[in-house]
Amino acid sequence: MDELIQKVVEFRDSRNWGQFHNPKDLAISLSIEASELLENFQWKTSDESVTANFDRIQDELADVLIYALLLSNELNINPQQAIIEKMKKNGEKYPVEKAYGSNKKYNEL
Repeated sequence: MDELIQKVVEFRDSRNWGQFHNPKDLAISLSIEASELLENFQWKTSDESVTANFDRIQDELADVLIYALLLSNELNINPQQAIIEKMKKNGEKYPVEKAYGSNKKYNEL
């Protein structure tokens, strides 16, 4: 993970874009890229979307991940550790015996 973050930061820094990458603007960019990812699914079934737009979906997902890694770097958040900690919290909110096979939110279980 560290090597990937380093590559993304090096790419950014070699273009002097770091000056634009404050947490607020990175979060905005992350949201915009997530919307661009979502646009690939609009007006189609999931299967149709993936078949028709796989390359664009892959590119937009990469953009989402890049901005997420840049934001984590700016905020000194270890993404691997953050995911592990969040999965623990999710495990408490969604215990298997209540959540298995359910699409309900934790407060509805």
